[in-house]
Formats: sequence, structure tokens, C-alpha cells
Amino acid sequence: VRGELRVPAETHVERSPMDRQQVFDLIRDRLADILEIDPSTISEGEIDKFSTLAARWWEPDGPMAPLHRLGSARMGYIRDAACRHFGRETDQLRPLKGLTTLDVGCGAGIVTESLARMGAAATGLDASDDAIAAARLHAGEGGLDIDYRAGSAEALAEEGRTFDLITALEVVEHVADVDLFLGALARLLKPGGLLVFSAPNRTPQSYLAVIVAAERILHWVPKGTHDWNAFLTPEELTERLSRTGLTVTDVKGLSYSVVNRSFSVTRDTSINYIGSAVRKD
Repeated sequence: VRGELRVPAETHVERSPMDRQQVFDLIRDRLADILEIDPSTISEGEIDKFSTLAARWWEPDGPMAPLHRLGSARMGYIRDAACRHFGRETDQLRPLKGLTTLDVGCGAGIVTESLARMGAAATGLDASDDAIAAARLHAGEGGLDIDYRAGSAEALAEEGRTFDLITALEVVEHVADVDLFLGALARLLKPGGLLVFSAPNRTPQSYLAVIVAAERILHWVPKGTHDWNAFLTPEELTERLSRTGLTVTDVKGLSYSVVNRSFSVTRDTSINYIGSAVRKD
């Protein structure tokens, strides 16, 4: 099927570094065939990092524990932003019913499943075939009908697909070509649609919190998961989104409470931020 990324089943066995390289080359070649361009937003190192974590993605205290801690705050923001934008009531059981959603960089589906449970016709997209396999398994166990796809945002945009609501959470700092990636998101968003994004800021505070504390001291995520130099400030991301025709309408902070061991939406954007942007044309 045009636009879908398929890796032969025999590649899902334990492999040597050379075999892994061959698999990555196959992925890049397949995407190049789909797009007829160099699929430069896909980073080999980033796929490799998150593929190794796929099997443990749903463990609350596992390698993806920070994403689980972020869950309530992020989903609360997404629900409120979507309801405000699309004229829905936040106290409805399924406030996103009738909306199509795309979760870019979905991993094993933590956010995607929440969107589906809120009534959306949900699609999850990730460059890691292993993460998508884990996502499909978990959704099946929960009886959720979710369209999971392995591949890039550029490949999906090439198919002509568009969505009412797109989420790109903690993703932009991991792509190889930020402008190409954001351009694909703009193409995937319907006119009048809403994009919700989140990312770590590039500040001294974020270096201490994300690189030193989360990676090196607390070991919330494996060392080397993040490259602080790849982080974007809210102003930088706002300007880059504007080039694609998307207008940022809101930016808030995501702050962690050591006492409550949870995140909340605040005004402090110095470490992490979450925001929304609209396509008006």
C-alpha cells in the first residue's frame, strides 16, 4: 500500500549492528520511494533509542515513566484546547467524538489511546516499527480501534491525509530536519484544525532538569536520550511554525512537583512547555 512502511517479519529478531544498519537502510530507501525525496527528518539514532524501549513503554515505573507522569497534565491540556477550539464541553464523556486525530511520534500509544477513549477516530504514527507493534498489541488488548502506522509525517502527508487535531508531543527535538517535519504537520492539518505540541525548552534550567537530573541522576530515561542543543525555545518554535502557515495561539509551561510526583500546567515555560497552533486557511 502506497505510503505504508513495511519491514519483513524476519527483521524482528535479535540482530547484529550490521543487520540493524541494513534494516535502517531499508526503511530510508522505502521512504525515499514513497516521497521521491530524501526522508531527512528520520534520524537513525532516535529510531534505535526508542525501539529498544518499545516492549517496556507501558510500564508506569519503566523507562517511559516520565511520559506516564506527564500524562494527566498533557491530556488535560489537549482536552481543554480541543474543546475550546471545536466548541465542545469538557465534561462530556467523549468530547472528541466525530474528530479525526493524529498522534505524531506516538511511541506505544500512551496519548493515542487517550484520544481514542475520548471518542476520536485516532491514528498513531511513529518511525519505530517496534514501537508501533507494541502499540497495536496494547490497543488490541484494550479493545480499541486505532489506526497505527510506522513511517514519517512526510510519507503520510504525501498520501493526502488530513486531520482535525494533531498532537506532536516531545517529538520535535528528536527529528533530523525541523522545518521539513513542521511543514509536514501543516500539510496534515485540516483548514481550521488544531495542532498541540510540547517540547523541552533550551535553557540552563532545562539542562539541569532534563540532562543532569532526569538522565544522569534519577535515571528516569536512559543517558543520551536527549540532545540539549536540539531543544527549541517557544519563540523559535513559534517562528518556525509561522513559516508553515500555522499560528501559535497559546503556550503554557509543564512543571514537575517533587512533593506530588506529578506534572501540572503552569506559566513557567523554563523547562518544558506545551502549546497550540491553528491553521486558518
